[in-house]
Amino acid sequence: MNSVDTRAEIKKGLADTWAVGLGLIPLGLAFGLLMVQTGFAWWWAPIFSFVIYAGSMEFLAVAMITSGVSATAAAVTGFMVNFRHIFYGLTFPRDTIRSVLGRAYSTYALTDESYAIVSALPRGEKFSGPRVLTIQIFCQALWVLPGIVGAVAGQAVPDSVQGMEFALVALFVVLAFDSFKNNPDYSLPVISGIIALICALLVPGQMLMVALVAYFLVLIARFFSPRLDAALTWKRGASESFAQVVD
Repeated sequence: MNSVDTRAEIKKGLADTWAVGLGLIPLGLAFGLLMVQTGFAWWWAPIFSFVIYAGSMEFLAVAMITSGVSATAAAVTGFMVNFRHIFYGLTFPRDTIRSVLGRAYSTYALTDESYAIVSALPRGEKFSGPRVLTIQIFCQALWVLPGIVGAVAGQAVPDSVQGMEFALVALFVVLAFDSFKNNPDYSLPVISGIIALICALLVPGQMLMVALVAYFLVLIARFFSPRLDAALTWKRGASESFAQVVD
């Protein structure tokens, strides 16, 4: 691929990312602010963002460190929270990247945001290595740099300002909605919502972990049983199959 093509692919990657990037900026600011609010020095924000670089896990890591969670519990939690990345790697177009270093970085920088951006694009659209790397580098820059700004500025914010960690939930809502528009299967949010409610009632203290495991088992069952998957699929124009399952 010549330099002109590379520049064109980089521009495509930037165009793909900017909308989600706008959501990453306040999220990064919130994370930086949360770091200094919990007693860390401002420079810990970029260290967390480079060493861990997993938005949800970074927020959880702050909570686990400040609450004194054991290393074993932290490792198990990190594995469960990021287990979904194994499945991301099965369909993420990392094979379009030619260099070994580029593939290594792409593996490290595979996040919910970069995967959602690629998944939300029209099916059948071809990706190039420069385009994929641009998406991932841009996402990380829009997370790390605002995190530094938020941490530095957060030193002047009163401790009474709380609730910054909710920015992560807001971003996941946006990403989930974009993914749903690409694959409008109503059974996915309905089943996950039912599982979350049941777990919140039965095991409120471990709701997140139990709900993730239960939903993961549902996805595995649907993957290995096309008949079950077809029966549970609930899309516009195909609601009859879902109604038969409910009945």
